[in-house]
Parts: sequence; C-alpha cells; structure tokens
Amino acid sequence: MLNKARLYWILQIGGWTLYAVVQIAVAISSSEVISSQRIIFLAYESFFCFLLTHGFRTYMNHNRWLSLSMPRLLPRVLSAVIVMGVILYFLRIPLSIPLGLFNRSVVFNPSNILGLSWVYSFFFFTWSIIYFTYNYFERYNKSLKLEASVKEIELSNLKSQLNPHFIFNALNSIRALVDENPDKAKMAINQLSNILRNTLVTEKKGLTKFGDELKVVRDYLGLESIRFEERLKTDFDIDPASKNFLVPPLMVQTLVENGVKHGISKLTEGGLIHLKTKVERGKLTIRIRNSGQYHALNGHKRRSGLGLINTSQRLKLLYGEDAYFAISNERDNFVLTEIIIPPIHTT
Repeated sequence: MLNKARLYWILQIGGWTLYAVVQIAVAISSSEVISSQRIIFLAYESFFCFLLTHGFRTYMNHNRWLSLSMPRLLPRVLSAVIVMGVILYFLRIPLSIPLGLFNRSVVFNPSNILGLSWVYSFFFFTWSIIYFTYNYFERYNKSLKLEASVKEIELSNLKSQLNPHFIFNALNSIRALVDENPDKAKMAINQLSNILRNTLVTEKKGLTKFGDELKVVRDYLGLESIRFEERLKTDFDIDPASKNFLVPPLMVQTLVENGVKHGISKLTEGGLIHLKTKVERGKLTIRIRNSGQYHALNGHKRRSGLGLINTSQRLKLLYGEDAYFAISNERDNFVLTEIIIPPIHTT
C-alpha cells in the first residue's frame, strides 16, 4: 500500500502532467497549426502550477491549516488561490519573451490579466478542494482506526476482568466440596476444566457463537448444581436460530452467575434459573430469569456488581446505542435480565 508522501507525489506529478496534455490537446484542436514554442510554453505553465501548488502545500502544512475550522480555513484558501492565480499569470511573461510569444498590448491588458488570473485561480481552487478532501478522509479513517483500537483494548481489559472473577468463584465452590464429597469435587474440577478450555478458545476471538456460549453456561450451572444440589433448578428455552448468533464471550455466563450468586444463593429454599432466547427481526433477545430480588447498586455494592457493570460496558463498546440491557424485579419474586443485541458484522 502506498504511503501518503509517495501517493502525493504521484498525484501531484500525474495531475499537472495531465493538465499540460489537456492544454496542448485543446490548443491543437482549436488551431490547424501549433508551434513547438507554444507547446513548450504550455508545458512550462503546467510546471509552474506544479511548483506553486507544492509551495502552497508546504506553507499550509507549516502553518497547520489542516487543523483549522471551515470558517477560518475558507477565507485563507480563497485568498491564497487568487494570489497564486495572479503570480502564475506574471510568471508566464518572462518565459514568453525568449519563445517569441510576448505581445505587450495583450499581456498587460487589464481584462486579460483579470480573466486569466481568475481561470488559474479556479484551477488552484479545484486542486485545493481535492487536497483538503483527501486529507479529511485520510484523517477520518485514522480516527476510526484509533477508535477501533481503543475499543479493542477496552474490551480486552473487560474480558481480562471476567476470568479471575469467574475462576475465583468456581474455585470457592470446589473448595467447599473437597472435604464433603471428593467424588463431586472431581466432577466439578472436570466441569471447570471444560469451561476454561472453552474460555481459552473464545479469548482469541472478539465474538463467539451463542451455541458455544450456551455450552459454557450449561457447564457452569452443572458445576453449581453440585454445590447447591436440589436448591438449584434450571430451565432452557432456546431458539435454534440463536445458536449461530455472535455474542460477546462469557456475557451470558456472567449474567447467569450473577443470578446464582446474588439471587438463588441467598434463598434458603433455593430457586430457578430460566434462560430463554428468541431471534426476531434480525435481533437476538436473551432473557434470564432467576429467583430473588434485584437491588440497584450503591457505593459499597459496586464491587459485587462487577459482572453487571462489565456487561453494560461491553455492550456499549460493541453496539453503541443499538443494544438494550435492563434488569428488573418481577412480581413473583423473580429478577429478569434482558438483553437485545443486533447482528454484528466482522471482517
């Protein structure tokens, strides 16, 4: 891919060479005979245009015109192209003398000076539009790439927060089983191993299929059901179309874990985790219902709400305002966590 400086020189040389060719072609078509002196004159005129615009570019970059707002930039550009148009007109005069094309009455005619200066100014203004348009889009693309890089870093940081958070809770669950039931502890370790294996695979990807995320959720709930036994009940209602839908890795597992930790674990009789998905109008709706009550986060509870904060931030980074995320209490002593996400296109 061409770098910016090389591309500039190709366009600058190629553009003004084309200008010279067009000028010569027009002169030939409008006259039966054109002298070699006239061709040389037009070629040098194009060369002067090349020098003036390059000098103009150097001056603009030195004075940082590209960073100016449009109200401040436009008057400067208009003044500059008019000055360059006049300069080009008078630069042609010394060249016309040795080529035998000098005619004092024509050259110093005010209407000719004004008319041709405006024509040249128009060409320079067109050059300026092309130059500023290219630089605008080039800077815009850079800002998009920078924004994407920042988002990628933020997402990586958020994912790195989830792994220790999840592993810590899982190891606590296994620790409670080691003395009470070694066989169940071994089973729990196997399930944790499966979860971590899936996590390592998804860690390399920005998004993962919901079907793969669902396997992690099932393994996690299987792990927790060893600890809670009959106190934890699960129910799944999964739309087959949702399994290939791309979602942020560990997002659903984190929300399910939140329901178990802050809902069911606090109830003596335990409760239910119900996971339902539906794909409608190209969007994936995920509803997680868990027994318990949701209490909005305050200062001292923010640490325990890491999963919710993390999920909200990841959705905002990936989808902006196109995603929906809400948690609410239902009348039958259930908490509903609902997410609606649009399809995301990856390259």
